[in-house]
Amino acid sequence: MAAPAAPASSGTSARAVRNVVFVDGVRTPFGKAGPKGIYAETRADDLVVKVIRELLRRHPELPPQRVDEVAVAATTQIGDQGLTIGRTAAILAGLPKSVPGYAIDRMCAGAMTAVTTSASGIAFGAYDVVIAGGVEHMGRHPMGEGVDPNPRFLADKLVDPSALVMGQTAENLHDRFPHLTKERADAYAVASQAKYDAAAKAGRIGADLVPVATRSAANGWGLATADEPPRPGTTLETLAGLKTPFRPHGRVTPGNAAGLNDGATGCILADSDTAAELGLPVAMRLVGYAFAGVDPEVMGVGPVPATEKVLARTGLSIDDIGLFEINEAFAVQVLAFLDHFGLADDDPRVNPWGGAIACGHPLASSGVRLMTQLSRHFAERPDVRYGMTTMCIGIGMGGTVIWENPHWNGGDK
Repeated sequence: MAAPAAPASSGTSARAVRNVVFVDGVRTPFGKAGPKGIYAETRADDLVVKVIRELLRRHPELPPQRVDEVAVAATTQIGDQGLTIGRTAAILAGLPKSVPGYAIDRMCAGAMTAVTTSASGIAFGAYDVVIAGGVEHMGRHPMGEGVDPNPRFLADKLVDPSALVMGQTAENLHDRFPHLTKERADAYAVASQAKYDAAAKAGRIGADLVPVATRSAANGWGLATADEPPRPGTTLETLAGLKTPFRPHGRVTPGNAAGLNDGATGCILADSDTAAELGLPVAMRLVGYAFAGVDPEVMGVGPVPATEKVLARTGLSIDDIGLFEINEAFAVQVLAFLDHFGLADDDPRVNPWGGAIACGHPLASSGVRLMTQLSRHFAERPDVRYGMTTMCIGIGMGGTVIWENPHWNGGDK
């Protein structure tokens, strides 16, 4: 990222770009949306509060007053996800009232955009330390609640009607790439469930999770300590019989797509000098990022041009990327990305601990889940230098962020 030079008439010199580091990330366990889900009677803003408090608890070396901004994303900015949730959650979490905050929306890439936007502020020198993340309570606020699309979208044929239904866009992607069959999508989904189950049993998932006290009229008080959506033991035979809700005899099912989920994520970002000053750990270094638009009716292909864009800007190639965290909104979306870049469906560099098909996808929160998980991989893989987090975005977009491993020992990648 290049900082703009000051106008010649200002009398000031150009500002040097600072290095941005990812310090740490956490998330709540993800729940199933709906009246039977673990967070059915839990407020969205309280989920964000738990995340902020946990980040501060894990990093007592960070004085709360040194936080310069709190950026929190939500796709449906209404009710307990509204009211400039970055600011209100910061106050509720006990941060000093001198710490500002804001809300942001880029649908599924909300938390990703909270990171990239605030990281740009760090690079420019506007901030030293930021807390960024996202939340989505799809049980309390279904996707599209309160939305009033301009009728010209359809009347002027600016977008295909299917662009407004994410599951239909996934069916469209199958149409565009017929070799990406339902069988391939189901096989990918089975593998995602199995990888997640193995990682959870090995203790790799739980370390990121913030326990959340829950309350239910039916069950009383409880404690959420694990993701609710995973379906361990999923088989191809199980998935083959599922209905296709978006099209008769279609290919997209609840088994090869992420579900409707509730949850929140958050992370600490800083410039490298401030991290050193405060003794904050460095889990990753930001290399570059890019967003790109595609036809809204095939939004799932968005990560492809976004990745091409950021690779070109950073001077890297796909072969330089040693680890990929790809959001699994739909299996077909991941397969389209893998096919484009010549990666195998079972490439071990891709989502080594499974993905959203298993653990869930609470829309605006997922970008930071990808980043947090990548940072954990980096800690275990000093042979890997560069990693990527990428995701498709509703209304026809994609976003990709490239990170560098500070633990890299000079290996090939």
